[in-house]
Amino acid sequence: MTECLSIGQMVPNIEIEVYDPVKGDFGKLSFEDIKGRREWLIFFFYPADFTFVCPTELDDLADKYKELKDLGCEVVSVSTDTKFSHMAWHQSEKLLSGVKYPMGADPTGKLSRLFGIYDENTGLALRGTFIINPEGKLIASEVNFYNVGRNAEELLRKVQANIYLSGHPDEVCPAAWHKGEKTLKPSAKIVGRVYEAMK
Repeated sequence: MTECLSIGQMVPNIEIEVYDPVKGDFGKLSFEDIKGRREWLIFFFYPADFTFVCPTELDDLADKYKELKDLGCEVVSVSTDTKFSHMAWHQSEKLLSGVKYPMGADPTGKLSRLFGIYDENTGLALRGTFIINPEGKLIASEVNFYNVGRNAEELLRKVQANIYLSGHPDEVCPAAWHKGEKTLKPSAKIVGRVYEAMK
């Protein structure tokens, strides 16, 4: 059995088949290519095509895709469906009309297992979101059960925070931080004095 990745670990080279909605065709996505372009990467796992919460999530994510791309971040949605199912779903579900990011196919569950979200009882992936930095390190994850959808606005906030911190490693972002807001510089001076440091 494949060992699951943990936060802080390097992601191995991955190649998956995708349906590309922009081209209306199939292709392959290589993690090495993304690293070579020095891009951030989001894997956005969801349980299945032709379901109920999933199209609302992918539509919500599509609304933030341009902002994420402008930050130098590629997004790949992934389920255990085939690329053919992705194509048929994209063409039939009106909520997906704005989806421009690649839709990854993981029919063997190999990628889902690597990220620790494969449900052996159903053969589906849980709702897992993973942020990988340009060096190839897994730096953030979120996993939800089947019945609760995610918020792409919060995902964008997390990406913005991690990009900011990659250039300011001596700082940390407090709760609900948004781009341009005050950060903290950990030191002995603010131990027990975070309230004052936030002012």
